[in-house]
Amino acid sequence: MWELFTHASNLFFSVSLCLMLLLGIFECLLLILGSSTQGFLDQFIPEQVGGSHSLDFDTDQSLFVQFLDWLYLGRVPVLVWLIIFLTVYSLFGFAMQAVFFKFTHSYLAIWIAAPVSLFLCMPFVRLCTAIIAKILPQDETTAIHSEELIGRTALIILGQAKQNYPAQAKVLDQFGQTHYILVEPELDITFSQGQEVILTHKTVNGFQAIQL
Repeated sequence: MWELFTHASNLFFSVSLCLMLLLGIFECLLLILGSSTQGFLDQFIPEQVGGSHSLDFDTDQSLFVQFLDWLYLGRVPVLVWLIIFLTVYSLFGFAMQAVFFKFTHSYLAIWIAAPVSLFLCMPFVRLCTAIIAKILPQDETTAIHSEELIGRTALIILGQAKQNYPAQAKVLDQFGQTHYILVEPELDITFSQGQEVILTHKTVNGFQAIQL
């Protein structure tokens, strides 16, 4: 068994397991000192992953963002996800090498075993993360679709709004969060700075509105 952990062909898996243990110990020490790395790590995740707290204009997500979302990144703290990944990757790699050794009495070369294990373990990483995400307490998302702002009152804050010449406005959503949008009048009138208007339609660039 010890040879399984120390063999050169299993170096990546041994390092991953050790790194997972070190991360866990380091985080425990930080918690004792009243600190944590979770907030620091979470800021590197794209805002589109796992739900965003900003206005959703229904833009197409990149394949990379979709892949991160498929892995449940952003739905659990990044440190938790990283520990899950390192654990699953290392254990899957050791299991794969143990089975291969049982039938061939040799281990897969590291340049084959490492990428193959990385590719095959991803569904298990997703499954484990999904289970953890259901256990951990979650904050309710305040992400909204842009159409949900229709019918709300907006305040023109910059410039004058004319048809086909929108001005900047701000509006509060149902969660009390402020969104900055572009607004133009639905009719042939002008909205001045400081004027309140009611949003009526979604446009390509923003919203149409009528006088309050």
